[in-house]
Amino acid sequence: MDWLHFLLDVLLHIDKHLADLIGEYGTLTYAILFAVIFIETGFVVMPFLPGDSLLFAAGAFAALESFEMPTLLSLLALAAVLGDTVNYWIGRSIGQKAFTLSWVNHQHLLKAQAFYDTYGGKTIVLARFVPIVRTFAPFVAGIGRMRYRDFLLFNLIGGLAWVLICVFAGYFFGNIPVVKKNFELAILAIIVISILPIVIEVWKARRQPAE
Repeated sequence: MDWLHFLLDVLLHIDKHLADLIGEYGTLTYAILFAVIFIETGFVVMPFLPGDSLLFAAGAFAALESFEMPTLLSLLALAAVLGDTVNYWIGRSIGQKAFTLSWVNHQHLLKAQAFYDTYGGKTIVLARFVPIVRTFAPFVAGIGRMRYRDFLLFNLIGGLAWVLICVFAGYFFGNIPVVKKNFELAILAIIVISILPIVIEVWKARRQPAE
């Protein structure tokens, strides 16, 4: 499908697309980055947006002084925390009816629920580093009516950790010649590392009945 090809192109060549945005919109690119991170974390229908790779690429451009690091970190961290907050309250307002809604991906919802059952409140922190689960975790926390004070603490820790780690990884490694030449491979490595926790959990779950 055309939209799938477009998403894959954006994901694998995010450095080139981000360079185009900076060249065309200048400082307005901050607002675009804020919107992408907020939407990915804030709405369960948008889990496919490139959160990890976008943060990594933004860090690489910050090293080239295309962005001011304090401004970049502040806006992206705020977007991440606000996104999860909105997602939590949407889930809390919908409740268990979410499992009957056609516009919610039930398979992804169940994965996030399983992740939440395994790690409890820490899911809000750990899920930040797992694509798709990252978008559904706060929604599930809201459905389960997790105490908001606890959710907010985990949300702040997870949002800050995710943004700082991904952006600084891009800042320090994104412009190393071998990484810059093979940026697509670096993005794929980020994706593989991100989904590794899910793969491990699935592997463990499949082994349990045989033990």
